[in-house]
Amino acid sequence: VQLQAFGGGLVQAGGSLRLSCTASGRTFSRYAMGWFRQAPGKEREFVAAISWVGGSTNYVDSVKGRFTISRDNAKNTAYLQMNSLKPEDTAVYYCATNPYGLALKELGRYDYWGQGTEVTVSS
Repeated sequence: VQLQAFGGGLVQAGGSLRLSCTASGRTFSRYAMGWFRQAPGKEREFVAAISWVGGSTNYVDSVKGRFTISRDNAKNTAYLQMNSLKPEDTAVYYCATNPYGLALKELGRYDYWGQGTEVTVSS
């Protein structure tokens, strides 16, 4: 299984970015997808997740109302639309899959991880 995350970059506070995560090597539609992030010197944390059919989503409180997770099973791709970005959103963002099909927060439930894409928000 391979996951490839891309779409990161440098953006000013208040700006937007859309991250994408493309999966190969497994039946994408059967697995839930999650986005996590890791800021310098901090532990990796949950950001958002979406269930295998896309009907259920979950977000960390700090991004609710600003970030939207979605998926296109026909394209084997998950997205994270990030609006109203803040400097505290600066981190490396990782996508991951879990075999439970549920929009889970727990990092340990995810079995395959992408390489990460860096997001930097300047003030």
